[in-house]
Amino acid sequence: MAGQVIYTAEAHVTGGRVHGHGKTSDGALEVDIRPPGDEEAGTNPEQLFAVGYAACFESAMGAIARREKVDVGDVSIDSRVHLITTENRGFNVSVEMDVIMPGITDPDLARKIVEATHGVCPYSNATRGNIDATFTANGEPV
Repeated sequence: MAGQVIYTAEAHVTGGRVHGHGKTSDGALEVDIRPPGDEEAGTNPEQLFAVGYAACFESAMGAIARREKVDVGDVSIDSRVHLITTENRGFNVSVEMDVIMPGITDPDLARKIVEATHGVCPYSNATRGNIDATFTANGEPV
């Protein structure tokens, strides 16, 4: 493994995405897992990915803002994770993120910050080249 491990998340899942159950080792997160559109209460892996990616992206943006010495304000991110079919009858996901930075009024600076964040975010780095990911910065395409 390259690099120094700074944190390891641990979870235990049974039942997969149909009637599954997942719990983190520290007990902080425990969820019933259901497929998209299921009538039973629960969440699906795509929802968990959408929340995780957006939260990670926002944290990485904080690092970029400090590095660039800019105040991005109270950032909010609307993320969408699409479950899509592949040509070989498999599945993949794609991601769209709308990033709102109230502290940034210059559209070029907003795009620059999102691009730089995409370069350092662990989720972005893990998925780069494997899934389609598109971003907007204050409503403008990146």
